[in-house]
Amino acid sequence: MFDTMTLTKAVGAICGSLLIFLLAGWAGSGIYSMGGGHGASGEHAQAYLIDTGDGGDEAGAEAVEEVDFETLLANADPGKGANLYKKCQACHKLEEGANATGPSLYQVVGRPVEAVDSFAGYSGALAKVVDVWTPEHLNQYLADPKGFAPGNKMSFAGFKKVEDRADIIAFLQNPGG
Repeated sequence: MFDTMTLTKAVGAICGSLLIFLLAGWAGSGIYSMGGGHGASGEHAQAYLIDTGDGGDEAGAEAVEEVDFETLLANADPGKGANLYKKCQACHKLEEGANATGPSLYQVVGRPVEAVDSFAGYSGALAKVVDVWTPEHLNQYLADPKGFAPGNKMSFAGFKKVEDRADIIAFLQNPGG
């Protein structure tokens, strides 16, 4: 009833049909894509825009009062910084010369960048951006380590709140209390 040639033709027909469906799906997704709409960052496309007359997000947004970082640092809580430092402990130590995955953070505030002689894992990316770890530089770095110095080896995403960064820098200035 079934010989080898009939079975081969049946399997070939099924594989050919699947290939046609895959190619049709690929072509259809290319033609009817939802990407590149009117909005930013990949929002869905619209057939037309409706002008509501509010002037956009900038006009309706409330003015955010910016406090300079020096003021935040002066009012920072090193106790909260000690709790936040727990996120850093996986890769950094506070003891002098005690390196882990990352260099020791002993007296890091005011220290030259990539200056721990006993740590050999520096990438060189930080030294291209900054020369001394001032509180302002630490604030910028801890906000977005990869964005501050592209190519550095720190995989931590950063602290998003400026108050958290001020607290942890206050703790690092005097970790003993």
